[in-house]
Amino acid sequence: MLKAGVLGAGHLGKIHLRLLNQSNKYDLIGFYDADSENAKRVVEEFGYRYFDSIDDLIEAVDVVDIVTPTLSHYDCAKLAIKKGKHIFIEKPITNTVEEAETIRTLVAEHGVKGQVGHVERFNPAFIGVKDQIKNPMFIECHRLAEFNPRGTDVPVVLDLMIHDIDIILSVVQSPVKHISASGVSVVSETPDIANARIEFKNGCVANLTASRISLKNMRKTRFFQKDAYISVDFLEKKCEVVKMKDAPENPGDFDMILQNAEGIKKQIYFDNPEIANNNAILDELETFADAINNNTKPIVTLHDGTEALRVANMIINQF
Repeated sequence: MLKAGVLGAGHLGKIHLRLLNQSNKYDLIGFYDADSENAKRVVEEFGYRYFDSIDDLIEAVDVVDIVTPTLSHYDCAKLAIKKGKHIFIEKPITNTVEEAETIRTLVAEHGVKGQVGHVERFNPAFIGVKDQIKNPMFIECHRLAEFNPRGTDVPVVLDLMIHDIDIILSVVQSPVKHISASGVSVVSETPDIANARIEFKNGCVANLTASRISLKNMRKTRFFQKDAYISVDFLEKKCEVVKMKDAPENPGDFDMILQNAEGIKKQIYFDNPEIANNNAILDELETFADAINNNTKPIVTLHDGTEALRVANMIINQF
């Protein structure tokens, strides 16, 4: 079991503490939180061990789980890496791309591993279809949330849209060619609603909309590719695959057949993959433990986190 410590005991930090505590791949040693009053409440409620300095916590563990505000990710990661500790770091990886690049360099120098908390990669609906997503040429994402003051210190692109940016970059194996975007601040100092169009060099186009001032929650992505349409509902954890193949010579009464202008007939059929129920946050933490123990590449690398941040910043710079 790897000794783990958590930096930051806010809303998400408490979830990480609980899951690390119940995991059989980690031994939760304790946590540090800059807000001593909050730390005291967490100790009283859950009984986790509190360290009153970051250095002491880092010294006591093998893996540092960074769930602090984004502005402090870089400093926390640097401290941990320089002491030879593996780092799990919540998204976005850091505040700037330059900081992320420095962290990647440090990790390589010190021979430790790092993973970024892009949790939607572990969503069972995405896992159920990702192997069927092959060379998509149009992608549409809607990530809408009801207003929550937590998270409004950053633009909606870094708060919500970055999830979809990471998913898209993981399935489109092509460099970004052009980005156009717009964002509007409605109740926050930073944009609350944003739309971005990402064009890739291979011709794929992704259209992303993110809002944190919606009346209902929605997290849906649709992938369109040759002979297939794939829909992923990240919120409801459902997926749907609609495929086309050459129509049989003698179609059955219930076969769905389409004929195009050239007279070519295609049969439409539905494939709804089995979805295994899981806890995505626990999975991302435990697969990181596997990567450390087996000396393999983490599922969401520091490179992935850096590229998602790079594209997010390109979008923000359009506003």
